[in-house]
Amino acid sequence: MMRVRSTVTIPLQMLVVPFVLLSSFWAQAQSGSEPVIDMHLHAAHADSQGPPPILICAPFSVWPVRDSQTSGEAYGMAFLKHPPCASPLQSASTDEDLMQRTLKIVRARNVTAVASGPPDLIAKWKGAGGDRILPATPFDPKAGEPTVDQLRQMVQNKQIVAFAEVGQQYDGIAANDPRMEPYYALAEELDVPVGIHMGPGPPGATYFFAPNYRMRFSSLLLLEDVLTRHPKLRLWAMHAGWPLGDDAIGALYAHPQLYVDIGIIDYAFPRKEFYAYLQRLIDAGFENRIMFGSDEMVWPDALSAAIDSIQNAPSLTSAQKRDILYNNAARFLRLKR
Repeated sequence: MMRVRSTVTIPLQMLVVPFVLLSSFWAQAQSGSEPVIDMHLHAAHADSQGPPPILICAPFSVWPVRDSQTSGEAYGMAFLKHPPCASPLQSASTDEDLMQRTLKIVRARNVTAVASGPPDLIAKWKGAGGDRILPATPFDPKAGEPTVDQLRQMVQNKQIVAFAEVGQQYDGIAANDPRMEPYYALAEELDVPVGIHMGPGPPGATYFFAPNYRMRFSSLLLLEDVLTRHPKLRLWAMHAGWPLGDDAIGALYAHPQLYVDIGIIDYAFPRKEFYAYLQRLIDAGFENRIMFGSDEMVWPDALSAAIDSIQNAPSLTSAQKRDILYNNAARFLRLKR
């Protein structure tokens, strides 16, 4: 969600084993806790959101107001340096600190994560995290990078397992823009899952880092022509299309192969709002297509906060929690359990 366009320039990933071999991982888990699949983790530079320390509320109870005479840059810096909560999460101080603290939580909470980051970082994270890190890479339809041929080669070399997090929304590009089409066609051909940003950026993103970001492109109904044109495409909408719940429900109903993740809204958004949005999707009958995602960027403790938001959800049954935290993603990724 945050200001670095982590959905466009940060995510790149690499893997050396196919999904079906990961089933052995669960038997090797050391934590003793039930497994979690995080569909939305970032391997980032520690200064990717700005000079450390960068702070974030987990959760926010009120969103910061911007005076129209205040520059977007000043608003963004205030938002990240002085968030309106008593005990914000603090970012890591260095790249090594970020990786080690995050992987410590990954191991302690028995997490396997679809992780994204610059090539050098994701290779390092993969080396340190082993089978707990499932690397992915986004595509940038504005720049045309990586090319379709480059992505094909990465898949064939088993360097990546997904195209994610695709952040076209930050460039003002809709999910059904023709520039996305060659990438969707490739993903369908190779059966590679696509994770696409459809939902919130940071408050006021348009004014301090992404001038072309538009909230209306959060509508999951923009995926209708994409999904009908590519019926074998595995696609998940990151951030679950918040706040456009009607559109999310309509798209999920009409396209039973569509999944969503709940990254960032599960730990940073006001509790009542998040639980209401989640419950609305569940009440509409889609509890088996909601996947856990943290959207952890530079705040390692955000991963635990996101998991806790599901484990402590007052209205969810134990079965629903297991589905969201693990079962739905395992089915989507075709992991053997």
